[in-house]
Amino acid sequence: MGSEYLLSSVHVHTKFCDGKNTPEELAVTAWKQGLKTLGFSGHSHTPCDLEYCMTPSRTALYKAQIAKLKERYAGKLEILSGLEWDLYSDDDPAGYDYWIGSAHYIRGPKTGRYYEIDWREADLAACIAEDFDGDGLTVAEQYFANVAAVAAKKPTILGHFDLIKKINAGNKFFDEGSPRYRRAASAALVAAARSRCVLEVNTSGMARGFRQDLFPGPELLKEWLALSGNVVITADAHEKSHLTYGFAAAAAQLRELGYAKVLVLGEGGFAPCAL
Repeated sequence: MGSEYLLSSVHVHTKFCDGKNTPEELAVTAWKQGLKTLGFSGHSHTPCDLEYCMTPSRTALYKAQIAKLKERYAGKLEILSGLEWDLYSDDDPAGYDYWIGSAHYIRGPKTGRYYEIDWREADLAACIAEDFDGDGLTVAEQYFANVAAVAAKKPTILGHFDLIKKINAGNKFFDEGSPRYRRAASAALVAAARSRCVLEVNTSGMARGFRQDLFPGPELLKEWLALSGNVVITADAHEKSHLTYGFAAAAAQLRELGYAKVLVLGEGGFAPCAL
């Protein structure tokens, strides 16, 4: 049974976006924990929302600080300069060591407003009521269409595939067991498979108390395995104590579902790790 997946954390946020720690604090923690690779993935600038994304000036500072950390930790800890790129971002992901492609917003077809779908219940409720005629499943369908659009751009990692469920505990806004929901999710999975995406198995919903399951959930992970898809385990860490939160539990669930390996990202790209 391999354990290399425990030594690489590559979905990590800092104070430059909505994280709680500086890059230096995170690097010190990663080094003390014995990690081999630490990948920073700041939220890319999007013109539709500056609340949790980096501004262009912050992005420049972010890249400069990570470059310094790379030098400081050379030979001790692999530091990667990454980006969590959003479908509506205006940053160029080509300027980074790797990038995570994600969908965080729905654009309302009536109002033109951008709604965050993963944070405030009031925002998701407004999205459903004001732009989608009260039908939460239509919002979910639009979200998965956005995920498919991100997948088509072939990111290094496809981020939190079913993030739309984050604040939907108890099926508050839509039924995750509905055939419509499942069809939309499956279509996005097929699109991701066509682009040969690597899906992250993201533990952040559990770490932050929103969900008791992973992104993606077990049914989608079964489908992804049937499509011969690859996965990487990530924490989507917003604080230093969460760098490898739930990694062992995620690996155990993947083994139960039939996965024999995960991928691990380092300076040389992805390497397989047997489970």
